[in-house]
Amino acid sequence: MIRKVKGTRDILPPESRLWVEVEAVANRIFGGFGYEEIRLPLLEPTELFVRSVGEDTDIVSKEMYTFADRKGRSLTLRPEGTAGVARAYIENGLGQRPMPLRVSYLGPMFRYEKMQRGRYRQFAQIGIELIGAATPQADVEVLLVLHSFLTELGFDDLVIVVNNLGDPEDRPRFIEGFKNELEPHRAELCADCQRRWDANPLRILDCKVERCRELVADTTPVAEVVSEEARAHVEAVENGLASLEIPVQRSPRLVRGIDYYLRTVFEVVSPKLGENTVICGGGRYDRLISDLGGSQVPATGFAIGEDRLIEVLPEPFRRRVLDRPTVAVLPIGEKANSAALAIARLLVRQGISAQTEVTDRSLKAGFKWAGKIGAQAAVILGEDEIAAGSAIVRDLQRGEQETVALEEVPGYVERLIASDSET
Repeated sequence: MIRKVKGTRDILPPESRLWVEVEAVANRIFGGFGYEEIRLPLLEPTELFVRSVGEDTDIVSKEMYTFADRKGRSLTLRPEGTAGVARAYIENGLGQRPMPLRVSYLGPMFRYEKMQRGRYRQFAQIGIELIGAATPQADVEVLLVLHSFLTELGFDDLVIVVNNLGDPEDRPRFIEGFKNELEPHRAELCADCQRRWDANPLRILDCKVERCRELVADTTPVAEVVSEEARAHVEAVENGLASLEIPVQRSPRLVRGIDYYLRTVFEVVSPKLGENTVICGGGRYDRLISDLGGSQVPATGFAIGEDRLIEVLPEPFRRRVLDRPTVAVLPIGEKANSAALAIARLLVRQGISAQTEVTDRSLKAGFKWAGKIGAQAAVILGEDEIAAGSAIVRDLQRGEQETVALEEVPGYVERLIASDSET
């Protein structure tokens, strides 16, 4: 038997309903704020991620699926979405459109990383990017969109944490002081952080090894050595969020695992999955587009790990989606088959989920099948009903049934489902 590749998975019904509904909510909320979907290739030139994400990040050095095509070109399955958006912005001349540009995206990403709860090697992200605005208000909007989306899903326990990374010009000063403070304990750092010491010391702050986390906990936070402009920017973001009653917490060691971020960075943590399990991250990246060969364009955005988000969805949202009412349409005899499908079409047009029995089961077997699929009602059609222009509608929860004119079946079924849901 051929099995799926390790780190991938089959998302089967009815769980797949959750994915469809979450993405529908995302498109509705994001679209309401003016973010339109951009669809990007799964494959990008490897150089795009080396230059944007950072050669010394774990993503590039350890986790990317990279290979040479038949012409020897190095290609990579995308590990994140922002770099692709920046490439598309430059390549398609999107800077000619009215600014700021608001785009959203969703789809699979790929990283070869350690398997753990809520983390897969093929995973999905949902994200937005706001390009062309350098103001704190732009960061506030992005976090407002995020908060609105999570609230719509019913979350009330997620924690939004924020930090100030300053500007690239602040990094040398911070790194010098950071390394001086850590020098007496350098030998205690893990092997990865030993490598990061010279290559990219900021990544030490992102290490998940417990001893490394303990050592950096007493170092001076980056926010304390940033420029006055960067300090004022992030404080304005926090004040803007407070005015909208969106609660956030300062996390002084938060750096994110990607090199292009500056000033405002943030993450969303789920207490259910543990404080180290991030389901969303984002921030400001004003230099990325110019670093990739475009003009100097400020930008900010976020990406949500959809796999982790689905895993911690609030129970009311989950139940509403998974317990969606459905109706079984049961034809009796060959002559009723087409009429049954016609009734199903009317029900679907009314917004009612309907499944038609198409295997020539007996009526008794049809009722048994309807129970297995969780049908709330059954619409029964035989030759007598067709001749009379009617159908029998049976409430499978109460065991009651009525004969209803064919044209009135959708409305009757709708009222029946509503009545059952109230009891």
